[in-house]
Amino acid sequence: MLNKLLFLLFITALSLSADEPAQWGENVSGVVRTFNSSKKEIALTFDACGGSFRSSQYDAQLIDFLSNNHIQATLFINTRWIQSNPEIFAKLAANPLFEIANHGTAHRPLSINGKSVYNIPGTASAEEVAKEINGNGDLIEKLTGKRPLFFRSGTAYYDEFSVAIAHQNGVEIAGFSVLGDAGATFSAPKVTQQLLTSHSGDILLFHMNHPEGGTREGIIEGVTKLKADGFSFVRLSEVKDRLNRLP
Repeated sequence: MLNKLLFLLFITALSLSADEPAQWGENVSGVVRTFNSSKKEIALTFDACGGSFRSSQYDAQLIDFLSNNHIQATLFINTRWIQSNPEIFAKLAANPLFEIANHGTAHRPLSINGKSVYNIPGTASAEEVAKEINGNGDLIEKLTGKRPLFFRSGTAYYDEFSVAIAHQNGVEIAGFSVLGDAGATFSAPKVTQQLLTSHSGDILLFHMNHPEGGTREGIIEGVTKLKADGFSFVRLSEVKDRLNRLP
């Protein structure tokens, strides 16, 4: 109750403020892009967006490769993808290698004043920001019994006020330091190349909902090479005390 009251006070103060956001993009203040590590370890993250037939697909062979090779990952899943793939979602949530994270309710950029990107309209108020986060957070918690600790918006765009609202709602904004597949548009060799640029503490962004793309083949080759080079793969919750927020 106290947390809810504090959040309502925060929303009220924000709505009364004359200030407009000064930042808009993927790398705004408060977003996490890396984590501290003294070992060879990186975090693989995979988005599943939904909203159309093509975007609601599932790369089972990619997930099988990760499972068969004991590769941990954080899966950012949107409400629409869950609704299209309820049985698959249940299996992913039950797999101890994977952590379920929040990819939003309607896959919208987080804005307090309706900014858009890639022709996708953003949330238009502080209340809509909270709804975009908590709608899917509530669904995931209902289905899994666990509230997701990490959030990534549709498009991974934010203003700094929206990031602050996310923190008020108890989630970290997970950005990325390596663009793994550019919305599953990269070829397999390009995905491998991106993987092999990784350094300790990097967070990599891929997609698990486009089996027609080059992500799977690129991941298989790149991860195999990184493993041979001594790298390990962590879920974001394992390094939550070592995260680096952008200033």
